[in-house]
Amino acid sequence: MITLKTRAEIEIMYRAGQLVAETLAYLKDQVEVGLPTIELDRMAEERIRAAGAIPAFKGYMGFPFTLCISINEQVVHGFPSERTLAEGDLLSLDCGAIVDGFYSDAAITVRVGTLSEAAESLLATTERCLDEAIDQVRVGNRLQDIGHTVQTIAEAQGYGVVKDFVGHGIGRKLHEEPQVPNWGKPNRGPRLKVGMVLAVEPMINAGTEKVRVLDDNWTAVTCDDSLSAHFEHSIAITDEGPMVLTALAA
Repeated sequence: MITLKTRAEIEIMYRAGQLVAETLAYLKDQVEVGLPTIELDRMAEERIRAAGAIPAFKGYMGFPFTLCISINEQVVHGFPSERTLAEGDLLSLDCGAIVDGFYSDAAITVRVGTLSEAAESLLATTERCLDEAIDQVRVGNRLQDIGHTVQTIAEAQGYGVVKDFVGHGIGRKLHEEPQVPNWGKPNRGPRLKVGMVLAVEPMINAGTEKVRVLDDNWTAVTCDDSLSAHFEHSIAITDEGPMVLTALAA
């Protein structure tokens, strides 16, 4: 069942979203060659708890960390560890927070040092997929308009659109209805309404769309070891258009 949020509830989710946005912006500035990824996780948890909030991922279905950290061929749900960042790595940081019982969720993919031309192209395309998908999160549009936009942009570049993992509704739970696939046909699916809040998250691979999960039962990687990128925002639908809760306020 799709739950619509009140304006007051969206205001709380905005506070959660701003905390996530601020945390990701801070972490991006800390990224450097030689940094163990577990340090990024420590920083994120410290900042979220210092704000009086709760890390949304830690303990969720047994996930043991504050951040999902995925590098290069890792698509989503990677574990922070003592692995150190290397020049040219493509680093995905996925973060969530709970404020007054409401969740927010966002992800960015960032450069470690200088990227290859191929990695830069994947990064730019995946970010564009999210930006243009957000413009579809409007009253009267249909759910699959979002995924159709992502799929059209990514496949035009020859990239694979991950289908094993999708975006989702978000609110009092991290994952609510509806699921938000990154593919689809236009003008299909339920109508979008004021009060819906969606986490839209393109996961785009440089090669095949197919992924597999490692023995830790969490980390998803590309089946052909190609690079992957991931961007995500939590977005509320208002009468005025999409309200990106996890976009850092100017």
